[in-house]
Amino acid sequence: MSTPELSTMAHDLIQFVRREIPLALSMDLQLHACDETHITLVAPLAPNVNDKGCAFGGSLVSLMTLTGWSLVELALRRRGMDCDVFVAESTARYLAPVWGDFHSEAQLAASASWATFFTTLDARGRARIGVSCMIPGTDDKPAATLSARFVAKRRG
Repeated sequence: MSTPELSTMAHDLIQFVRREIPLALSMDLQLHACDETHITLVAPLAPNVNDKGCAFGGSLVSLMTLTGWSLVELALRRRGMDCDVFVAESTARYLAPVWGDFHSEAQLAASASWATFFTTLDARGRARIGVSCMIPGTDDKPAATLSARFVAKRRG
């Protein structure tokens, strides 16, 4: 798939997310970038602020979860596969406050493999995959991280 095709598919996916998940629209979630191995979503601070003036922890974990979900969903859509995708488990770490607009980057976990995921999905109709997400902070250190396992289940 060419980069323009992938970009169009990613934009369509994020519009779907904004339309179908009210929280994503309230957060003003937007696509920032994507390629074959990563996706980055952004959100402005204003609708995601807490009482201290920094980003609300719930918004940080929501953005990371939606970024990880989008990575898996986009990989499935690129292959023309119709699946339900859901987060099965996740662990978030909040490492530093976020005082401005923020973004979340998602990629496969170090131990994960698309090949294994799709082979399992083809054989069983269901597969899981690990995803790592991060919200960058200052000094090239993460402000928050999310380790998650997503499950895809073929429809029908």
